[in-house]
Amino acid sequence: MRVALIAVSVFGMMLCQRAQSESPTDVTMHRDIVYAAVDGQQLKLDLCVPNVQHAPPLVVWIHGGGWRAGSRSSPRIAEIVESGFALASISYRFTDKAIFPAQIYDCKAAIRWLRAHATQFGYRSDSIAVAGSSAGGHLALLLGVSGDVPDLEGDVGEHMDQTSRVQAVIDYFGPSDFVLRGKTQPERAYTEKSGSLALLGGLRDGKVSEEVERWASPSQYVSADDPPLLIFHGNADSTVLLDQSERIASLYKDAGLDGRLVVLKNAGHGGTAFFRGRHFETAKQFLLRHCPMPTE
Repeated sequence: MRVALIAVSVFGMMLCQRAQSESPTDVTMHRDIVYAAVDGQQLKLDLCVPNVQHAPPLVVWIHGGGWRAGSRSSPRIAEIVESGFALASISYRFTDKAIFPAQIYDCKAAIRWLRAHATQFGYRSDSIAVAGSSAGGHLALLLGVSGDVPDLEGDVGEHMDQTSRVQAVIDYFGPSDFVLRGKTQPERAYTEKSGSLALLGGLRDGKVSEEVERWASPSQYVSADDPPLLIFHGNADSTVLLDQSERIASLYKDAGLDGRLVVLKNAGHGGTAFFRGRHFETAKQFLLRHCPMPTE
């Protein structure tokens, strides 16, 4: 496996785009790491680890793009490295290569690989949070609520002895219930306006079964042992309706779990407001609370 190692400061780090800090933190970049290979495709991740005395917690970013596009190259929460967290940004198979559950199999393979290599790269294996936006938010949610669920583990990659569980989840405007989406937003759920049609097999036979919708829905897996959850969603989002985040937040509340929904007034599907200023601070404090920095 070939891994490029580049020691840089936060000021010069391209992956972590918000490279402005009064207290520069040295980091080591590991780019284009192959965490698994499946059906002739190499699945890769980029890893950014602060050079600190004690191994930091890890945040794993899952990009959006309708499960059919997007890139790991620009994680929207890259600034979190300035607060001492390690950050991994992962790729996964798109729907032109494979449909659900391939995408969650890939994400779980990445978590297992990252946990197995924690000592080698210098972050904590017992303190891993996952975050993602849109389609990546859906996969982050599904990772959080389906830890060790056999039907969603798959056999992608190595390190099957490692758990795919995570310790915290941040979801930015991701779908949580495809059955509900079919009822409240059929013009997107069942047309090519949304990548979920292909994700759930609709482009192959012209329809999406409710069974598959349920299988792919994080809402179906909420249980009492699920990790803390923070959700951000705009009330003007016409791509993924707010009811998707309200649904998972309600299920968390009913289960007595630690979950919070932050609604951005007049915000649509994405934009810098979600990842900067007070909302970034909210995300950072959530991560510090549930994946705290080591003190010794």
